[in-house]
Amino acid sequence: MKGTIAQVRSYDRSVQLLLANQFTINLGFYMLMPYLAQHLSGSLGLAGWLVGLVMGVRNFSQQGMFLIGGTLADRFGYKPLIVAGCVLRTVGFATLGLVDSVPALIAASAATGFAGALFNPAVRAYLAADAGERRVDAFALFNVFYQAGILLGPLVGMVLTGVDFRITCLVSAAIFALLSVVQIRALPARRGTRGGEGGVREGVLSQWRGVLANRAFLLFSLAMIGSYVLSFQVYLALPLEVRRIGGDGAFGTVAVALLFAASGLATILGQTRVTAWCKEHLDPGRALAWGLLMMGAAFLPLLAATALPVPDGGTGRWLLAAVPPTLAALMLALGTMVAYPFEMDTIVRLSGDRLVATHYGLYNTICGIGITAGNLLTGAALDAARDAGMSALPWLALLMVGLGCSAALYGLHRAGRLEPSAPSAQPTTV
Repeated sequence: MKGTIAQVRSYDRSVQLLLANQFTINLGFYMLMPYLAQHLSGSLGLAGWLVGLVMGVRNFSQQGMFLIGGTLADRFGYKPLIVAGCVLRTVGFATLGLVDSVPALIAASAATGFAGALFNPAVRAYLAADAGERRVDAFALFNVFYQAGILLGPLVGMVLTGVDFRITCLVSAAIFALLSVVQIRALPARRGTRGGEGGVREGVLSQWRGVLANRAFLLFSLAMIGSYVLSFQVYLALPLEVRRIGGDGAFGTVAVALLFAASGLATILGQTRVTAWCKEHLDPGRALAWGLLMMGAAFLPLLAATALPVPDGGTGRWLLAAVPPTLAALMLALGTMVAYPFEMDTIVRLSGDRLVATHYGLYNTICGIGITAGNLLTGAALDAARDAGMSALPWLALLMVGLGCSAALYGLHRAGRLEPSAPSAQPTTV
């Protein structure tokens, strides 16, 4: 941990602030979001389909608008979009705690989602610009702060929600309000290279056509969908498997919490060491391929466990419910640690350091669509496995996703499709 802190201090103040910002963003978000569905269905008494609608609007307004947010960041600069996103999330989270009408809840949910679409591409593009040649290490640190926020947020939210969910909403809104003020005062303005020949400013549609014509970038984006589908199973398939074997009681709750804690702590403690080793021993393309291979292999413990009889109860049943999913979570975390910094760096390289936020925005949209489709298919596989008595089916399918995406990335690497498409240009301060 001392080495991580020393590494953070070695960067410019803007990078340090972006890292702290991301921790705070995730802290404020995850202290509220895990408890929102219960508030909507319990305290407000909304029907299940309305709860799904409110939650779905948030997801759609973020995933569907990433390209817009990235384009605006490239057009107007990174700082205005980061600040605007934090201000909008302040308003959205405060509104979620203060209103009980469905239209107002939907509007607030949409605002919180669109806020993420505004600041997410801008933050990553800003970090890439200011980290320069040290982008890979900076994104490794970014993942440490990102996971720390995810780990701490639900714990703080659990305490506050135990008093009143409205307090959770208002505290989260206050965090984003404070974050907005800090960024307005302390974050330097920064603008990336927008493109256009001879300084001529391109129109938005022309810029989008250029990004969509970047075939290497699109192929890379499609190949990386698997990493997001696989990593999301920490929130979907693994908890369901824990509860399928261990039940919905106290043990199931503790075992699911262990999944999240194991994944987050492994990243916080190991990310910078893993990245340093990968930089020394692997090319970026190979690191990406190995990362996806590890993420696919994460489901081998669960696949092996299907060959064992499920004990009727006692310690044996608890171990079978907790150990294979926890091993899978740890291996998913390791695969993500290997791939993530190189993934973020590759996007910048494939963009030719031009319209970086727009590329991040489109990348997030593509992967978001992939996550939705992947989760639907995973859910279908889990249902089919239960109905047909083939418990190995979902784990085998997820293993094949990892193997296929790893092979695709290795193929792109061998074909030279993960190399920069244009000479890099330095960002400018405005």
